Amino acid sequence: MSVLVYVEHADGKFKKSVYEAVSYAKAIANQQNTNLTAISIGNVAEGELKELGKYGASKVLNVTVEQLKNFVNQAYGSVIAEAAKKENADIVVLSNSFSGKGLAPRIAVKLKAGLIDGAVELPNFDGGFSVKKTAFSGKAFAITTLTSANKVIALNPNAFGVKENAVDATIEAYSPEIKATDLTAIVKEIVRATDKVSLPDAELVVSGGRGLKGPENWGMIEELADLLGAATACSKPVSDADWRPHSEHVGQTGIAISPNLYIAIGISGAIQHLAGVSSSKVIVVINKDPEAPFFKVADYGIVGDAFEVVPKIIAALKAHKG
Repeated sequence: MSVLVYVEHADGKFKKSVYEAVSYAKAIANQQNTNLTAISIGNVAEGELKELGKYGASKVLNVTVEQLKNFVNQAYGSVIAEAAKKENADIVVLSNSFSGKGLAPRIAVKLKAGLIDGAVELPNFDGGFSVKKTAFSGKAFAITTLTSANKVIALNPNAFGVKENAVDATIEAYSPEIKATDLTAIVKEIVRATDKVSLPDAELVVSGGRGLKGPENWGMIEELADLLGAATACSKPVSDADWRPHSEHVGQTGIAISPNLYIAIGISGAIQHLAGVSSSKVIVVINKDPEAPFFKVADYGIVGDAFEVVPKIIAALKAHKG
């Protein structure tokens, strides 16, 4: 038996969440005293694939079929499942990213495997195969035990960390059979914002709400984020009002994130918003309403007007950077 990890790329480049998934999969392979194989689908340079060896992948299956140049959920699921069978892998790991959320259940069905999505810790083998995962939209944790022979684990970003475990990765071309029924829906183009930190991968996030009063005041949010090297986000009312793009909306109906630091500015903290950010390791809230619900879950809180507090934080950061 072995472990297989799917490594998704963005325009031929791997992000931190991929190296984290490989690190996690390698740790499981070490627990099982077996080897780790990665599978990449799409056009990725050999040097980039070799980089996966730094985190423990001893072999990389490289799929460069033209039909799979862009992400196709059903087809990618079939290819990963076939690769698992080829490598005799009984555990498949992938990042619980936007694409991973769609892939994981498809792979599980094809392999007749048990599924754990939102994993935050390594498996515990005492009395079985149990994994700690997020539950109730990130508001709680659950310990899930799988009894199936095959298992699929989707790891939450920023839950495990990137750990180097260098080996010399062998690159192997892999050309699986592509079924026409898997290509009934084709993605012709994926447009990404390449000049910004990706929200799911971000370790630091600065987010704004209706307390900022309008899109014209977002300059200080962006300036603070730039100083911190953070991604920018917003609440649902802000994206609904077209102050900010929907791609920045975090919450139960937007993007669920788990950064090391989440700074909420002018956001009251509705339950739907909290559901998407409660996995953050540290939450800082800036709000002039001392009764704002967000303060109940915040690690640190500042009661004050954002238009007075944030410029002072920016000035302090600039002074610190010298």
